Amino acid sequence: MQLLTDDEGAMAVRSARAAIDHAVAKRPESSFDLTPVFREKRGVFVTLTKGGTLRGCIGFPYPVMPLGEAIVHAAKAAALEDPRFPPVAKDELPAIQLEVTILTAPEPVGGDPAGRPAKIVVGRHGLIVRGMGTSGLLLPQVATEYGWDATTFLDHTCMKAGLSGKCWTSKNVEVLTFEGQIFADHPHASRG
Repeated sequence: MQLLTDDEGAMAVRSARAAIDHAVAKRPESSFDLTPVFREKRGVFVTLTKGGTLRGCIGFPYPVMPLGEAIVHAAKAAALEDPRFPPVAKDELPAIQLEVTILTAPEPVGGDPAGRPAKIVVGRHGLIVRGMGTSGLLLPQVATEYGWDATTFLDHTCMKAGLSGKCWTSKNVEVLTFEGQIFADHPHASRG
């Protein structure tokens, strides 16, 4: 995956901010002169925080649409459709910080389930746990933020999927890793 430059990262953040302003405050839609990387299909998550507390986090773990389009959809959904939170109100907008995480394509962690923790690099990998009709995802920065080791990270990703904390030890559960390139408009944003 070609990494975004710092300027492209700033474009991603501006695009997400404009999408939220349009969706929440009904401000005119902004258009940006985006570089070619924004036409590539990429996974992306947009995380919103307010006062250091998670306020919304929605995204696309798989590269299903062009990055520029995915950022807009994820930003609007994080502000208005995260089922864990009420929609962001117009008067909250000045206090909302955002983070855009551009993802690599998820790849299965192969081998014996008991060996999965050894294949996960905390701070580099994000996780998807999939099985028993459900799935859960945690971004790479979550384990670092909470000081988790690989086993604890796996446990929490299982719980995010609504499964038991040790579900990753089952051959019936698939574990996938991905990496993320993070751009933020606030240096201390929390992650979802």
